[in-house]
Amino acid sequence: SKILYKEDVAVIRFSDQTSKVCVNKQSLQLHELADVLGDIWLYRSSKSVVLISGKPGCFLAGADSNMLQSCTTSEEVTSLCEEAQKLFRRIEQSRVPIVAAIHGSCLSRGLELATACHYRIATKSKETVLGTPEVMLGLLPGAGGTQRLPKMVGLLGAFDMLLSGKNITADEAKKMGLVDQLVDPLGPGLKSPEERTMEYLEEVAVGVANDLANKKIPLTREKKLWDAVMGLGPVRKMMYSTITKRVQKQTKNLYPAPFQIIECVKTGIEQGSDAGYLAEAQSFGKLVMTSESKALIGLHNGCLLCKKNRFGPPEKEVKKLAILGAGLMGAGIAQVSVDKGFTTILKDTTEDAISKGYEKVYKSFDTKVKKKAMISFERDAIMSNLSIQTDYSGFESADMVIEAVFEDLNVKHKVLKEVEAVTPPHCIFATNTSALPIRDIAAASKRPEKVIGIHYFSPVDKMQLVEIITTDKTSKDTLAAAVSVALKQGKIVVTDGPGFYTMRCMGSLFMESLRLLQEGVTATKSDFLATSFGFNVGPFAVTDEVGVDIGLHISEMLCKAFGSRYEGGSLEIVKTMVEKGLKGCKSGKGFFLYGKTKSVNPEVEEILKNHQVTAPSAISSEYDMQYRLLSRCINESLMCLQEGIIASPLEGDIGAVFGYGFPPMHGGPFRFVDTFGADRLVSLMKRFEDVYGNQFTPCQLLLDHAKDPSKKFYESSPSLLQY
Repeated sequence: SKILYKEDVAVIRFSDQTSKVCVNKQSLQLHELADVLGDIWLYRSSKSVVLISGKPGCFLAGADSNMLQSCTTSEEVTSLCEEAQKLFRRIEQSRVPIVAAIHGSCLSRGLELATACHYRIATKSKETVLGTPEVMLGLLPGAGGTQRLPKMVGLLGAFDMLLSGKNITADEAKKMGLVDQLVDPLGPGLKSPEERTMEYLEEVAVGVANDLANKKIPLTREKKLWDAVMGLGPVRKMMYSTITKRVQKQTKNLYPAPFQIIECVKTGIEQGSDAGYLAEAQSFGKLVMTSESKALIGLHNGCLLCKKNRFGPPEKEVKKLAILGAGLMGAGIAQVSVDKGFTTILKDTTEDAISKGYEKVYKSFDTKVKKKAMISFERDAIMSNLSIQTDYSGFESADMVIEAVFEDLNVKHKVLKEVEAVTPPHCIFATNTSALPIRDIAAASKRPEKVIGIHYFSPVDKMQLVEIITTDKTSKDTLAAAVSVALKQGKIVVTDGPGFYTMRCMGSLFMESLRLLQEGVTATKSDFLATSFGFNVGPFAVTDEVGVDIGLHISEMLCKAFGSRYEGGSLEIVKTMVEKGLKGCKSGKGFFLYGKTKSVNPEVEEILKNHQVTAPSAISSEYDMQYRLLSRCINESLMCLQEGIIASPLEGDIGAVFGYGFPPMHGGPFRFVDTFGADRLVSLMKRFEDVYGNQFTPCQLLLDHAKDPSKKFYESSPSLLQY
């Protein structure tokens, strides 16, 4: 921390020259802050204090990753929390007014520090966000966040922030009472906008600090409606109960952190601050040691790594994109492209198709305008990057063409040849296919080194993952360029060799669910087996969402590629469903009926009468049925690593969680094997293999890990980094 004096105000700047953001190194910066404030309190060297970042992008981030990682017991972690709580409580009780001047992210421990101050000023910049993201890592705020937020923003506002982990804007924070004053960011001048904004923020903060010291601004907080509500015991009791039930429904009791948050808030309000702070520190200590937290932190760190281009910059930056197909996928790809500044052409074969595609893109940004998340000028500026057409004009200057046409090899060959005839030699052809082998598509190319697969997930604007699939002829520069485009579009990127990692894993889950269906297990029960393990949606509900016809197409291709090892239930059931028009949500009925309520489709039950099989009594327990689904899915993941389809367990876990919904609290299939035990999993699969055959044969990689219990996919606990 650096300190300078402006009039009677001590301006304390957080800085860490080794980090891009001001990381809260508890062993260093908190001690420094305590020393500096201790001198001010002891010698009265200033009448007020301003806390501000020495770097514009972040007020103060995260907890001490190295120190937490080195802790071996919950008691050690609890002690660290109590140390931070003690300092922040001294700040809160300080007779010298302390102002937090916030620009950039103010999350986690940074927000806890800000709420301990007497006054908060924030810039109205897009970069300025406030939040308590700890719950997303299986943790809770450990330096007073569960105790101060309810008093500042009310119980409902506090629970909304603490249990969702979402970021809020400075405007939202002001309305909630979390921020006292807003400052407009400044435009360019002799210095950069960031530098000018920081200087202006500091100037305003110093003025406010002086006014607080001179009692021109009262230190007492205005009474809010929620203060009166929180004073009513029966109302509070009802709120605790309602929130707990909601959390139980959302988490299926699989995540401990949300319940600990509720208890900490409740303890502080009902038993007093001392009890609340103690409960918070102890809960934080316990949560850090849980498998759920380790898994979620591992995913967080994995996402950070997958947002970096490990292949380096491409020889030529991709600036202009052309997208073939203006349907749901094509329009979605166009949306995330223009939003990030790509000049984009959206092409389809008919005026009606491109008009509908353009409307989808426009509507997505117009919705943000209506929600006041952006202004109409921003919307129009973004949309100016998009042009729509039915011919190939403009393709002569395209750097990359992304095709999202019908899943038919002949159609893809046709458009590939047409594209190569009108695009420059450096132009990359990226195919957005779900299961067609990229090498088969590239077979029609004159420039196979420029052909690559980019598998977006639907809906494109909401799904974070992108799978990039290469062939043995794809050049490294093409791969680097494809990754750079996906990263700029805001995606998490995993790279595959020949094959489709997520589709293989998800398909095996579906094939085994189909067999359970034939054995008399209802679609509702099969989906429950998956959701009770932690999947958000079961395999039949997912198939209905994707489209039963598309699910059939992918399953047939995978069974053809992998033979009997991949089989399970009979695809004749699915073929009959498609023939009868039972195509899922888009037709209003698939495995389920979609009306006012979702229910099992009796037509599917009728189809099943011709495909019933007897369930083996030896493996008919609910536990066995659940692990029949899971073991095949997990084994397929490991087989993909064994075959070189994915590069690492980390990419495998990220792809599984963000690609097909593997439960985050298990960290992904590879981390699950480490936790569950490879030997236990092999033992289960051997039982299933005796009954069903090679669909349950453990892959060699799994067998190797089962033979050596010390063999782990993750050798050490994850680094916590900053959060």
